[in-house]
Amino acid sequence: MKDQAAPDDRAGTNAERLTTRETAERLGVKPETVYAYVSRGQLSSRRAPGGRGSTFDAAEVDALVRRTGRREPSPVTGDLVFRTGITLIESDRYYFRGVDATKLATHFAYEEVAEWLWTGELRPGLRFTAPAEALAAARRAVGALPAHSGSTDRLRVALVAAAAADPLRFDLSRETVLGSARSLIPTLVGALPAFAGAPPAADGEAASHPAGLAHRLWPKLTARPADEASLAVLDTALGLLIDHDLAASTLAARVAASARAHPYAVISAGLGVLEGPLHGAASSLAHRMLTEVLERGGAAPVVADHLRTGRQVPGLGHRLYTAEDPRARTLFALLAKVPQAAPALAAARDVVTTAARHTPLHANVDLALAVLSVATGMDAEAGETVFAVSRTAGWIAHALEEYGERPLRMRPSGQYGGPRPPQPLPTPGSATTTHGQGLQ
Repeated sequence: MKDQAAPDDRAGTNAERLTTRETAERLGVKPETVYAYVSRGQLSSRRAPGGRGSTFDAAEVDALVRRTGRREPSPVTGDLVFRTGITLIESDRYYFRGVDATKLATHFAYEEVAEWLWTGELRPGLRFTAPAEALAAARRAVGALPAHSGSTDRLRVALVAAAAADPLRFDLSRETVLGSARSLIPTLVGALPAFAGAPPAADGEAASHPAGLAHRLWPKLTARPADEASLAVLDTALGLLIDHDLAASTLAARVAASARAHPYAVISAGLGVLEGPLHGAASSLAHRMLTEVLERGGAAPVVADHLRTGRQVPGLGHRLYTAEDPRARTLFALLAKVPQAAPALAAARDVVTTAARHTPLHANVDLALAVLSVATGMDAEAGETVFAVSRTAGWIAHALEEYGERPLRMRPSGQYGGPRPPQPLPTPGSATTTHGQGLQ
């Protein structure tokens, strides 16, 4: 833990004031950029005694340093760029606050990794607990859903119920948001129904010393008893998936936070995007493919069917990695220690080898999640559940960053392509046919 020291929060106390030059040096920018921060509302200034120049609150400057990483503003490009101190992805590896994320996830429990992501502090043995009132409300709400409801449906409903039970949800102060996050995540897990046949008391909610989140999530995913090796895979998967820079769901969460939505609404925005088949639901496609490979005795006919119909082979390739997804590599290594995972793991490797004859794509984390779900008797959507529960912590981390930025800073301009005004008042039954599109 020697390389896991939290940022020094002592600088800038006692109302210390900095000159423009000192502020620029501390931020690592030019003096002109300091005033750009002032104009954007990210810094406040005060005239220096005697009226010569401006001074700046050192604590406010240090907070901006932590958000910006002491770099010049990025040049304006065609892509959205957000400065963040949470996750770095480079050279086929990724890091949480500068620490190798795969090492964090394999050495520490999910709750400990989440706390590191939120605060930059490591708290060994940390366990999240669900408030009784919020948990009861979430369970009642989830229990009222139709039996065919999916796990994401249940998580969204549990989220709304938990929000309604939290009168402090509109308080966006850092400590209140963190307190809500630490109680919300176990509430979401606790609200999920136990898997058919799972022991009813397995989730540990009533224990005076609650079990880790992975242990409580396990009976929600499968009826099979939890062994130490399999639990280690699940806990590591939760830690690995906490954040992955500005994925689509995280961008949605940051947009909500920019509008100063409360943390429950921020997570709701993330969940709405996560449910797409190209994001959090991708592992269910890999699960079904692995099941078919095992049933047909090999990957060749299954991969051939995908290619013949123009479908992408699930669980392969990632736009941010040229080699194997480091999350998949980490989970495969742990799955190799789980005896019952051997057939599914061999099927996954068969898929990679077979598909490589057509296109050189490597395994991604969806394929690894599919090996876990197939090997342990979980449903196809189990990977999506793991993804959603885990990523909740990442959305909170990004919300905390965004709450420190200028509100409503994400306001792109649309490039209008509709009919040019003035147009006549429409009559009943009429519709524009410009560019072959109707009114939207």
